Formats: sequence, structure tokens, C-alpha cells
Amino acid sequence: MTRDRATPLRLFWLGTLSMILIVSQSLMAQARGVPESFADLAQRVSPSVVNITTSTVVAGRTGPQGIVPEGSPFEDLFRDFQDRGGPDRPRRSSALGSGFVISEDGYIVTNNHVIEGADEITIEFFSGRELKAELKGTDPNTDIALLKVESDEPLPYVNFGNSDGARVGDWVMAMGNPLGQGFSVSAGIVSARNRALSGTYDDYIQTDAAINRGNSGGPLFNMEGDVIGVNTAILSPTGGSIGIGFSMASNVVTKVVEQLKEFGETRRGWLGVRIQDVTEDEAEALGLEEAKGALVSDVPEGPAMEAGMMAGDVILSFDGVTVEDTRQLVRVVANTPVGETVRVVVFREGATQTLKVTLGRREEAQGAVPAAASGGPEAEAPSEVEVLGLTLSPLTAEIRGELDLDEGTNGLAVMDVAPTSQAFEKGLRAGDVITEAGQSAVTTVAELQDRIDEAGEEGRKSILLLVRRGGDPRFVALGLNKD
Repeated sequence: MTRDRATPLRLFWLGTLSMILIVSQSLMAQARGVPESFADLAQRVSPSVVNITTSTVVAGRTGPQGIVPEGSPFEDLFRDFQDRGGPDRPRRSSALGSGFVISEDGYIVTNNHVIEGADEITIEFFSGRELKAELKGTDPNTDIALLKVESDEPLPYVNFGNSDGARVGDWVMAMGNPLGQGFSVSAGIVSARNRALSGTYDDYIQTDAAINRGNSGGPLFNMEGDVIGVNTAILSPTGGSIGIGFSMASNVVTKVVEQLKEFGETRRGWLGVRIQDVTEDEAEALGLEEAKGALVSDVPEGPAMEAGMMAGDVILSFDGVTVEDTRQLVRVVANTPVGETVRVVVFREGATQTLKVTLGRREEAQGAVPAAASGGPEAEAPSEVEVLGLTLSPLTAEIRGELDLDEGTNGLAVMDVAPTSQAFEKGLRAGDVITEAGQSAVTTVAELQDRIDEAGEEGRKSILLLVRRGGDPRFVALGLNKD
């Protein structure tokens, strides 16, 4: 009797423990933010995601170029084959990609490389409906394009989310037309943030959600169904997804889309300086407490020059935003409206100064040529001297000619660099020209030595040199106690 009563009791407690374990696992999953399914989200946003087919006329070939190498024994064979088929005529080439609708009146976002060079653009919706699209504008710098279709009825669309709110580890969902297979969904997490590939304005979200060819231009969704990225590129040795995909952050895309919609082109702010990141050595040489900000290496004619900015200034703040490095400064400036006057805080000669700069437009300044270095006295004697592992000589007419320099260029020519020196490690080479030391112009070795002595007397461990190579300036900090 006792054993019979114990068995149901034991089963009761086993069942209770099982229920507790299931509830506990469920709560843990919720705490981690693990979705039970992506089905509801996919069903909700699918109508706004589109397949894009482009058609381009490609000129016919007049011979077997690109098929067999010139001079190959198979060259005649391929030429005969083409001749039998009649003269080559222009042909149409098609390409596939993805995109998404951002407004009920038919604006669609995709990648520039999806529609670049296209003569016709066809949009296929989730329902199977097809519409021809008009190209409204492109931005190759961020690989974004804006299309427009005309529809008799409002179109389903999605909203952009705040990509800055995406955290590493958050769940995301990618949607598009991979490898031309039609609408497809993949899921993963945010693997990294603020990735830079090759562009000036890059701000990519890295994800392990499967992205393949044909996904380009498609949306990357957060769990609220907002677009936080435009799927743009993958890193792969095979051409297929290996779990390293990149989506251009929505906070970059939205500004580009706004300008393409309003102007049909981008209009980015332009400060008008050449800049480089601040290294620890350069920070020490300049007297900065931290290696932060953007070091100005050149100020050609433009907004910054008009505001009084100088080479050697370190930009610490732009329009109230603390500048961490050059990449951040470029993006902040580009996102500031053209013609707006902003406050720029710079570090100069041990103190901060605030300059007011009225921004120009970058697109209009793309062809601007940096101003030549200011003129100075011609060196009297071309004697060579070794300093800090560098063999230096004042510039003469003969040396300017050998280095193909303008007549107004003054400074010290680097004739040789000791292979074991710090200067060699930091990239200085014969043919470089040192125009400044310690933020003062130098035209003779004696002037350079004076700047070195002054830095030593001030307790500095390094000196900052402004070096030009082929007209491009950059700052280099060299230690004073190294040959």
C-alpha cells in the first residue's frame, strides 16, 4: 500500500520538476532575447522587399578577345565559330539584386552596383507583380541608389531604424534574392559594428546572417522590423556566404536617401583640410594629453583656410562633437549641411582655440589642388648632414628639378635614410621633403637642429616633422634619442 501511494507522488514531483525546467529554460531564452521564430516578422515585412532585375545593352565583340589569349592556336577556331554565327551584334545582359520600399508612393532603396549602367530596371514584388523603375539618384561613395515606381495603389513599405542602437550580439534578419532563387530569409546576429572596407564614408554592420550574390541592396532588419542596414558586401574566398557579411548602416543611408530624393545627388559638407590620425609619438611631440583628434597636415584654399586653420592644428571638436579620429571627422563633416557655420575647436601651440568655419560642398571641391608650400629663402650651400638617421640637404634648384618640385617648394630634401633608424621604420624615404619641424618652417639643417634642441629643452621625447612626398603632406614624429 505504501509503495502504491509513493509512485503517484513520485510521478507528481517528476512532472512538476519538468514543468519548472521548461519554464526556466523559456524564461532564460526570453532573457537572452532568443526569438521563438522569425515567421511573424518575415510575414510582416516581406511585402516591402523586392527583387530587382536590370537589363543592359553590351556591345558585341569583333573577335575572340577575352575568350582565348591572343596568339593562341585556338584563336582561329573561335574566330571561325563567330563568323559562322554572323557578325557580332549588341546583346542584352541581365543582372539580379534586391531592394526594399521605403514609402507608399514607391521609393525604393538598393545598391548602386545593382543598377549601375542599367538601361531598364524591373521591380518584382512579393506578390509577383512587376513594375518598371526610374533611377532618381546614386551615391557611389556609399553604394546606395534610389529608385521610384508608379503604382495605382499605396505600396507596403518599411521604416529605417537607428543603426547606432544595434549592439554586437543582437539578432538580425536579412531578406532578398540570393543567387536569383527568389525571396529568401536568413537570420543571424550583429557580429561587429563600425566596420570600414574601402570607402571614405564606410560604416558597416557586420553580420553572420547568410548574404550571397543577389542579396545586394536588400534590407537587414532588427527584431522590431526596422531596417538598420543595406546588405552590400561579403568577405568570402569562394563567392558564397561564409558568415561574414556587411550592411551599410541605416544612419548613413537615411541621409544619403534624403539628399537623393531632394536633389538627385549628394551634397556633403566640406571643411577643406588634409588630416591624419594622431599617434602616441605625435601627441607627445605636440603636448597633447591623449592621442585623439585629427591632425591637420595641410590647409589648401577653402573654408578652413578662410577660418584661420593651420597645418599642425589638431581638431578636437567639430560642431559640438568630440573628434576621436580622422574617420569620424570625415563622416561628421559630410553629414553637416553645406553652407552651415560651425564651431571647430583646435589644439595649437599648447592651447585650444575655437574657429568658426562655413562649410563648402565636397562635390564641388573634388578637383581642388592643394596650395603650394609657402616660399622661403634659398639655401646657400647644398651640404649634406645626418640628423635622426636622415641624410638631409637644403633644397636647391638642381634638387628641385631631380625631385620634380615646384620652384616655390622649400625645405630639406631627404637624400638617404639609415635602414636601422626609426625614420626608416616610420616610412621616410629618399626623395621626401621636410618642410616643418616642431610646427615651424625649416629650410636649413641648422634650423632643424634648433627645433630639435628646443624640443629637448622643453622635455619632449620626440619632434614632429611635416613631410611631403609627391606633393602629399603628412606628419611624422621622430624620437629625439634615436639615431
